[in-house]
Amino acid sequence: MKKIIVQTDKAPKAIGPYSQAVATETMVYTAGQIALIPATGDLIEGGVEEQTRQVLTNLTAVLDAAGSNMSKVVKTTVFLKDMSDFPKVNAVYAEFFGENPPARSTVAVAGLPKGAFVEIEAVAIIG
Repeated sequence: MKKIIVQTDKAPKAIGPYSQAVATETMVYTAGQIALIPATGDLIEGGVEEQTRQVLTNLTAVLDAAGSNMSKVVKTTVFLKDMSDFPKVNAVYAEFFGENPPARSTVAVAGLPKGAFVEIEAVAIIG
């Protein structure tokens, strides 16, 4: 059963009819985050590394608002516009999930909202 609809100004507002995350008593399920700048809603400039860093910064803010953090993430799903970006995304991803990284699936997609190169969603433990 849903308990909390998670919202924070430190991450981009939803660009559709969905929540930034939904939490139960023990788990949080985030929406996919793309590299939007929270204050403006604009896609960050730069390549896939810059976008990945912004995505994971946004994800960190959503998890924090839910009472969790990156060390409590148990599963992520990474959506890439171009699978050849996989090594670049991995390098930035490792900065946020160095030791004991979560389980992960990575898939290539035909396109992402606002022309983003990468989108990441997460499931994490609360508490």
